[in-house]
Amino acid sequence: MTPKNTICLWYDGAALEAAEFYAKTFPDSAVTAIHHAPGDYPDGHQGDVLTVEFTVAGIPCVGLNGGPAFKHDEAFSFQIATDDQAETDRLWDAIVGNGGKESACGWCKDKWGLSWQITPRALLEAFTDPDRAAAKRAFDAMMTMGKIDIAKIEAARRG
Repeated sequence: MTPKNTICLWYDGAALEAAEFYAKTFPDSAVTAIHHAPGDYPDGHQGDVLTVEFTVAGIPCVGLNGGPAFKHDEAFSFQIATDDQAETDRLWDAIVGNGGKESACGWCKDKWGLSWQITPRALLEAFTDPDRAAAKRAFDAMMTMGKIDIAKIEAARRG
């Protein structure tokens, strides 16, 4: 059954490649269906992969091979909560190492331009610390980082 709400992501012909990368990289992710165009369309031909249904960390998505008209930007991102530094490193390195780009404060972009926040749970806990001075120290430490370093966040939180 089709979910009530599905995130539709626009790609320039690479929806299947992206979905396969997400499926092998993120837990609870899979390619669930591939649909071919029943006829020609502005940026493709009958038989081309038109849409790909997939999940990313349990979130239902559809990749649409719509052509070059629209690009991803930071106004949309997936925020992936990680449990430890090893998971943070693995996911960050997978995205950046597969043609992606590093950004600031735990953000990076995959090679298709989609933004990801690789966010350790320890960072989220630090931001919500009832000791607002500790939260600010952790926040200030994060502002100097690309990939999040949990040990440095926790040290900043402790003061």
